[in-house]
Amino acid sequence: MRLAPVLLAGALALAGCGKSETSAEAPATGEPAADTVAVTPTAAMGEQVFRRCVACHTIDKGGANGIGPNLHGVVGRAVASHPDFSYSGAMKAKGGVWDEAALNTYLEAPMKAVPGTRMAFAGVIDAADRKALILYLEEQSK
Repeated sequence: MRLAPVLLAGALALAGCGKSETSAEAPATGEPAADTVAVTPTAAMGEQVFRRCVACHTIDKGGANGIGPNLHGVVGRAVASHPDFSYSGAMKAKGGVWDEAALNTYLEAPMKAVPGTRMAFAGVIDAADRKALILYLEEQSK
């Protein structure tokens, strides 16, 4: 049993050897820390983020609406314009087009961006995840 504390100490020491993807400490210059790995969002990453959405939304061209509207072709489409979907009054009143900026704002905090929306989703907090999701939605709009 004297070996257990030694093994635990060794395991803890080794655990501290790896570098994390991000660092809590950034240089005073405002530049990212040297061990920060910048990940460029991609549509493939957005497909993974979209898995959070499939409980309510479909993405297939010509696909049926779910609890929420089908999102195929949403990028560049007028807000609250998908056929055969019953939008909330708040969403109908929003107006505009689902461009990258509008999607980014909405996806960050839907209920804050459109008070009265029926979309009961807290939002995609991480900016890189939102960007990846928008890239995926844009790819599906082609």
